[in-house]
Amino acid sequence: MAANKPETMLNFAYQGKDKRGQKTKGEISGKNIALAKAQLRKQGITVEKIHKKSAAVGFKRAKKITPMDIAIFTRQLATMMKAGVPLVQSFEIVAEGLDNESMRTVVLGIKNEVEGGSTFAAALRKYPLLFDELFCNLVNSGEQSGALETMLDRVAQYKEKSELLKQKIKKALKYPITVIIVAVIVTVILLLKVVPVFQSLFEGFGAELPAFTQMVVNMSKWMQNYWFVALIIVVGGFGAFFEAKKRIPAFNDMLDRMLLKMPIVGDLAYKSTVARFSRTLATTFAAGVPLIDALVACAGAAGNVVYKDAILKIRDDVATGQQLGFAMRQTGIFPSMALQMVAIGEESGALDSMLEKVATYFENEVDNAVDGLTSMMEPLIMAILGVLVGGLVIAMYLPIFQMGSVV
Repeated sequence: MAANKPETMLNFAYQGKDKRGQKTKGEISGKNIALAKAQLRKQGITVEKIHKKSAAVGFKRAKKITPMDIAIFTRQLATMMKAGVPLVQSFEIVAEGLDNESMRTVVLGIKNEVEGGSTFAAALRKYPLLFDELFCNLVNSGEQSGALETMLDRVAQYKEKSELLKQKIKKALKYPITVIIVAVIVTVILLLKVVPVFQSLFEGFGAELPAFTQMVVNMSKWMQNYWFVALIIVVGGFGAFFEAKKRIPAFNDMLDRMLLKMPIVGDLAYKSTVARFSRTLATTFAAGVPLIDALVACAGAAGNVVYKDAILKIRDDVATGQQLGFAMRQTGIFPSMALQMVAIGEESGALDSMLEKVATYFENEVDNAVDGLTSMMEPLIMAILGVLVGGLVIAMYLPIFQMGSVV
């Protein structure tokens, strides 16, 4: 039997009067217009006009909500609440200042849920693709402890640090990948359009071509005859890779293990994972989350199966009474600096503070590694361009050079 599809939530714009008789307007999400009206009545709003909002205006597409949008929303909300602005009013102010229409709709939807009597954490859980379990649990801890503004500040700092770390790594890898793709495209164009011109010229020489030139000519002939095969192989290969990555957990696990063993990039992944673990554990532990539960959250946020399995093993060891530092040492995958800082934090009762220092240290290490990778990639990229494009040019001119030496 096929699984029931989740009902689509629609957005409605409304105008009406609140409990004090003042005019109000806004947006609300609901499965249909009747349920939207019922929800507004619960909030004490008398509806005068309500209509479904269009999904798009003209040809304008809805803008995607990025993790950085979530980080900005959290920071702005934390700032509003620290200034003493009530939570519901903070939602309204933040929503008005957002450029992303999709994010504004989400914020107003959360506001409507909270106005209707829902907790902030419960309202966030209605958007699981945007707010993960860790985010919702931290907000819930803040609500339960009565220190929501402090917790939002910590969550905002955590999201900002995490996203900046991801963006720096992506930026370091984007440039070389882009240049290499362009170099491959230029090489294919040369093989399809330029080499055949030289090939017809060489046929008039009547002499045997150098081995390197003959190899390039043979590649050009194959590309001209079977370019569609090459295209199918490339597109099919990328498609199979991304489908396997999406659907096969064992394939993802293999990629994670391979990533840590790769030269240069592996060290970058290692440092960024340690930084993420330290930052997540520091944030959750400082929020008053029990260490066992905090380690579960860290495992979910690890981003690498090797560290996920190791953190779950640490959780089991800590549950049996072992100290965190000793359990981490047993895994053999954490750097000695992190182990020593955790041990000092446990002894002094300042574990969250020490973990913050570890996170900051390894985030700085990632910054330095990214800068080093970028500067090292530039000569490597030039070498690849020289081999691909320069090699083809040399192969085409070798017969001409030989003819000149004979003359």
